[in-house]
Amino acid sequence: MRRTRAHTPAELVGAAPEPELQLTFDGRPIRGLPGQTIAAALWSAGILTWRTTRVNGRPRGVFCGIGACYDCLATVNGRPNQRVCLLPAGPGDAITTQEGDGHAALDG
Repeated sequence: MRRTRAHTPAELVGAAPEPELQLTFDGRPIRGLPGQTIAAALWSAGILTWRTTRVNGRPRGVFCGIGACYDCLATVNGRPNQRVCLLPAGPGDAITTQEGDGHAALDG
């Protein structure tokens, strides 16, 4: 029996992605790919939560992945309540953990 090497989907279709993007999450550098959502870049970096709920401060990240549930809210480039499952990653984006409704940081 002949063993073949496993291929990634990108290798199978001959895709050559554009250069990586540099982002930060709570000041920590992470990488993203052009066309990737911020949520996907966070997942790729092993980050699964980036928000706490207004009541009880429970951690949240992506739940539905299509922008319907609002669990994926984060502060992006100083703007709170961004649905990062829908928002494309951009070079230099600064994502920060959002606590509660995200407005306390703006009021302080």
